[in-house]
Amino acid sequence: MRTSFIAGAAAGTLIAAGLAAPALAVEDGMAELSVLHGIPDTPVDVYVNGANTIDDFQPGDLAGPLDLEPGTYTVALTATDAADDSSPVLGPIDITLEEGMSYTAVAHLDASDAPTVNLFTNDISETAAGEGRLTVRHTAGAPAVDVWADGSVLFDNLSNPDEVMGDVPAATYEAAVSLTGETDPVLGPVDVEVADGVNTIVYAWGSAAGDSLDLAVQTVDTHASSPSGVEAGTQGFADERGISTGAAAGILAALALAIGVGARLAVTRR
Repeated sequence: MRTSFIAGAAAGTLIAAGLAAPALAVEDGMAELSVLHGIPDTPVDVYVNGANTIDDFQPGDLAGPLDLEPGTYTVALTATDAADDSSPVLGPIDITLEEGMSYTAVAHLDASDAPTVNLFTNDISETAAGEGRLTVRHTAGAPAVDVWADGSVLFDNLSNPDEVMGDVPAATYEAAVSLTGETDPVLGPVDVEVADGVNTIVYAWGSAAGDSLDLAVQTVDTHASSPSGVEAGTQGFADERGISTGAAAGILAALALAIGVGARLAVTRR
């Protein structure tokens, strides 16, 4: 079961279909949103349309996915003891969500360690049988990097806040990240599982200069012909599906939705 993002909305039930039925990527008539907090040392409360929706949101926390009505939402970040969102520390910004789409928003640092804001669209198009999708997002305060899989460069020269993706055979890969043109990893190697019919999204967040680089991993079901995705624990929102944080990935990918004072919303679509 997943719960609507805006306070008071009724929870909807996700009913598992038979083995031959397509996986449900996004609830009919809805949009799907996850949120990642990627600014180090800055716990916040997240207000959506004036309501405190995520209380005491800690750096590295990944919340969602939430089913939302399509439309525009105003988001602001405040100190954790704020009574309301009248004096935000970041924002407010407006984000617009379209029906049938999956998004991830993140507060993060740009390459110069300044807060910035991005909204990513998650690719939930169908994968071939036996394949999963790997997405890497670089939104850490760090220079461009190369992403390695099983000892070879899979994606090269990835800069903040860019993303790269590709469909690969479902398997577990030894992943690592190095600065562009170098071979010594700055993160990893670690094992990363790419499951059949799942978009595995790896984010690097934090600051290289501040020695706070870290990783978060998200999985999003695609429109696949076989069921995919395993329920994960919850974090932040009332209900989550298929998300883990922090540990498990060695791909330096950085996500993005950072809300900076006076920052603008950048939308990246695949």
